Amino acid sequence: MTEADGLALIVIWFVHCVKKKIKRRKGTIFFCIFAPKLCKTDKGMKDSVLILSGGMDSVTLLYDEHERIALAISFDYGSNHNGKEIPFAQLHCKRLGIPHVIIPLDFMGQYFKSSLLEGADAIPEGHYDDDNMKSTVVPFRNGIMLSIAVGVAESHSLAYVMMANHGGDHTIYPDCRPEFVEAFDAAAKAGTFVGVRLRSPYTNMTKADIARRGKELGIDYSETWSCYKGTEHHCGKCGTCVERREALAEAGIEDTTVYDD
Repeated sequence: MTEADGLALIVIWFVHCVKKKIKRRKGTIFFCIFAPKLCKTDKGMKDSVLILSGGMDSVTLLYDEHERIALAISFDYGSNHNGKEIPFAQLHCKRLGIPHVIIPLDFMGQYFKSSLLEGADAIPEGHYDDDNMKSTVVPFRNGIMLSIAVGVAESHSLAYVMMANHGGDHTIYPDCRPEFVEAFDAAAKAGTFVGVRLRSPYTNMTKADIARRGKELGIDYSETWSCYKGTEHHCGKCGTCVERREALAEAGIEDTTVYDD
């Protein structure tokens, strides 16, 4: 689609909206995907794809950057908790009027080794600093998801891919560390015609910092999921539950999460 074609569609849409007495702004979602160069917000363009799990960090980034997010992608890679997270991703995207897609990555459950893919009983309990938490690493998960997101971004002439890694992830997740972010950003730019870039604004923030930002944005964190076990309620004991509790407490947010412990 050329810019001229996109402009013609905008004119047609505007006339239709006037006739129906519908605000023109409701038509922006369509043009964010099919004519992103012409899709303006109050601050600029809808120029980004967000990787959205439905957890605290990515939901915060969704609200923080919603004015420039053209599309949010959730990946179903067969983890214990995908089925608990993704409905929250859908909920928040619907609330904000942001298009959302779910991309299956079934092969990861078949070929990759991680306790995150082996059922609730395989998930260790303790803090992220504990060595046993390394078993929850899904090898190169972020690299794979980011590669797909970059392809989607280039396919729709979008300039950025966003992910919500943070400082607390650095301990055990190699593909959350600053050196990975820098290297992947360079690879995405070099490997695409449009020069897609990686934005990870929370890389050097703690989870408590992110929770504070979410508090400012008015996010209800009971509408997010963290627990790696993926059972009916948060277990309260696995590394991500412990981190969730600590971050909310440090940020001065009442924790209304239902825990099993």
